Amino acid sequence: MSATATGAVITAWSAVSPFGIDRKHFLDGLRTGEPARHTEPAEGGVPGERGHAVPDFDVREVLGRKGTRAMDRVTALAVTAVGQVFDAGAAPGGTGLVLATSGSTQSMMDFTRSSLLGDKPYHVDPARMPNTVMNCAAGRCAIWYGLNGPNVTLASGRVSGLSAFRYATRLIARGRADTVLVGGAEECSGDRSWLDFHSRDGEPAPRPLGEGACMVLLERAGSAAAGRPRVLAITSRVFAADDSRAALRDCVLAALDEAGVAPAAVDVVVPSGAGGRTGAQESEVLDTVFGAGRRLDVGALIGDTGAASACFGVAAALGEAETGARVAVVTSADADGSVACGVFRLAGDER
Repeated sequence: MSATATGAVITAWSAVSPFGIDRKHFLDGLRTGEPARHTEPAEGGVPGERGHAVPDFDVREVLGRKGTRAMDRVTALAVTAVGQVFDAGAAPGGTGLVLATSGSTQSMMDFTRSSLLGDKPYHVDPARMPNTVMNCAAGRCAIWYGLNGPNVTLASGRVSGLSAFRYATRLIARGRADTVLVGGAEECSGDRSWLDFHSRDGEPAPRPLGEGACMVLLERAGSAAAGRPRVLAITSRVFAADDSRAALRDCVLAALDEAGVAPAAVDVVVPSGAGGRTGAQESEVLDTVFGAGRRLDVGALIGDTGAASACFGVAAALGEAETGARVAVVTSADADGSVACGVFRLAGDER
């Protein structure tokens, strides 16, 4: 599957990351090349495992007291990032949202736990029930900012972010929306750390968990689109067993072909940084296709941001435009059997 350049340009973006609560902190943190500050394990998390949380992020302090009493962390991160895109202004009418997230693991577990421990199974806080639904964050963002276009939640592991870009470009190409927010949100919580721990069969974590939210605004290209960053191609593949190399190589080459870009013309490559066997295979493929070119391993600096990782990768690539980079490749690889690749023109004429 692929999505070629369809006239959708990138006009704004935001990032709430372990480096800080806005995109300036994110870019400054990337430029240092040093990992974000570690936090101690969340209450109830895997003993001895630390993570990268967004520092000093208090939901009610950031978003105010109204409407936030029962808001969970992943929703608050997403709402904050959406607000930064519009810089406190109103979203254009018909704006859609495609959000990469599987929701709040902590909220799902807390709600289930309260049902099991209460005097009756139904003795739960009904205000927290919406937090257990996968599309809670996307829905709350739409309500909060009056986004009345298509509202979509995608949950497919690390490839969710690039899948969201593909979905959004198709919405624009087929006239479903002229403006679409694409983003991802993930939390760093105790229950997420346990799920991650058990998925590794006791193996050490390849990298600490991270969290945050990242949003990119796509708009239909118009007369003022010249020089704007653009999505050139998004492709995805699936693989069986434990070897992703053939699928990822085919995926990357297909994306480059769709974009009309030669490997030598790519200025920066942003891998998913999956870690473990999948991450090693991803690095091997990228070395084969692109050689020892410019790599930007965002996950090594902010941790494993799961469904939001590709969106942070795109944001990091957009930041590279300031250094003269013109074309970027962002890849995602998930041990569950899926890979994806995106090609982006950061500046200058299409090539």
